[in-house]
Amino acid sequence: MTSTQTTDFDAIVVGAGFGGIYQLHTLRDKLGLRVRGFEKGAGIGGTWYWNRYPGAMSDTESPFYRYSFDDELLQEWDWARKYIDQPDILRYLETVVDRYDLRKDFRLNTEVTSIVFDEATNTWTVGTSAGESFTARYVVTALGLLAATNIPDIPGIDSFEGRLVHTAEWPDDLSIEGKRVGVIGTGSTGTQFIVAAAKQVSHLTVFQRSAQYSVPSGNGPVGPGEVDGYKSRFPEIWEQVRNSGVAFGFEESTVAATDVDEAERERVFQAAWDRGNGFYFMFGTFNDIAINPESNEAAAAFIRRKIAETVKDPETARLLTPTQPYAKRPLCNQGYYDVYNQDNVKLVSIKENPIVEITPRGVKTADGVEHELDVLVLATGFDAVDGNYRRIDIRGRGGVSVDEHWADAPTSFLGIMTAGFPNMFMILGPNGPFTNLVPSIEAQVEFITTLVTEAERRGGLIEVSQQVEDEWTETCTTIANYTLFPKTDSWIFGANIPGKKHAVMFYLGGLGAYRGLLSEIQAKDFEGFSIGQPIPA
Repeated sequence: MTSTQTTDFDAIVVGAGFGGIYQLHTLRDKLGLRVRGFEKGAGIGGTWYWNRYPGAMSDTESPFYRYSFDDELLQEWDWARKYIDQPDILRYLETVVDRYDLRKDFRLNTEVTSIVFDEATNTWTVGTSAGESFTARYVVTALGLLAATNIPDIPGIDSFEGRLVHTAEWPDDLSIEGKRVGVIGTGSTGTQFIVAAAKQVSHLTVFQRSAQYSVPSGNGPVGPGEVDGYKSRFPEIWEQVRNSGVAFGFEESTVAATDVDEAERERVFQAAWDRGNGFYFMFGTFNDIAINPESNEAAAAFIRRKIAETVKDPETARLLTPTQPYAKRPLCNQGYYDVYNQDNVKLVSIKENPIVEITPRGVKTADGVEHELDVLVLATGFDAVDGNYRRIDIRGRGGVSVDEHWADAPTSFLGIMTAGFPNMFMILGPNGPFTNLVPSIEAQVEFITTLVTEAERRGGLIEVSQQVEDEWTETCTTIANYTLFPKTDSWIFGANIPGKKHAVMFYLGGLGAYRGLLSEIQAKDFEGFSIGQPIPA
């Protein structure tokens, strides 16, 4: 025991998505701690519980969007398509929870509203919206990168007499079949919804802020023997994933686009277009698309030509054609640009023709047109990374809130801990890896479990200094500035939230390098972490 102080639990885990599920399992079943998980939703699944909009799916290919820690489950679980749809991901997570009997230790319908550190007892008190409070020695926040919904401040938004929904809060009773539907937003969620909705609605109006580079997903049924082939190779597959950059299950290119001629570039891009997957197109074709402006422009120009070839109406094609570098989170959808050839789909560029107000009947744009709608869908994304933290009253040493600590920008050490908040760990906290998230989650959960094991052995608190946090922030900033990603307006840097400071919020060095750092830190007696000793002033 690290303290003689009696607590309700040894550890509290907040959130029941991929991160919270695995963390509760490791702390309870591997370390034998008394653990309670709290989840705001009525079911487990995190992102995959909340995001039930038509078209919701992972854009990581099926074999690689799952836990790797359970060898037997890897052999038992099948999949039928190249990508996993939301209902199947949720079913998978529910199976994992039941397999390890974790449900009894999750409290659902429980929204955590405060997490406060008591320096006199070195314990945390976690408060809920129901007015309850629980104490623990450790807290792990598994709040999700993309969970705090972003509702745009548009005049008249409360006056709409149809159904107004955010994609992350899709109601069970809403069908869009045969209806006049509008959607604001064309990011990953928006483009998925648009492709699915265009097949169902009587009319779809797409309100686009930023034109997107989208490549085909290549989605479709798996071929004969494909699933068994993956199952026979899972040990080597996970070895490759863990030591790769983006952890999407493909070998990343080692060839620069500038080192081959134009014909070879065209051949490689076309092969990637035919294969499908956004991350593959950016990182599997050439190794310099994200860092070299000339190579990036070659990839962007290829996609722009595909838009021009696909979209029949020249004005619609123009509006759909991005002008920024190809340097946002890569998107993929099957048939995204083809949708705009349908008679029942209309594109409105709200950069050129802004939304003036939402009326009882629909959306009014600057050209005076009132777009009449039955359903208005907000695919306006999330206050990513730190948004959920700022919606909870989290207070560490000296009563300092996480809001105050992150006044300039959300920061951390390794995306796992932040200075002044002892024994509080984050899964996918700010400046964690920018990858296929499940392998990153596994790496962080396992490292947090190792840290807690060490704290139990030594007694006392685990914390990090401001200096260590500042150094990690500088590392992440340096790597980000080496890429082209900061040159676009993207949620990766907070650009989708009005008034939010532009900040680096990810470690872009890749999962293999990140895991190497964790191993190195552990080998050096957890360098950067103070365990069982007062933090240096």
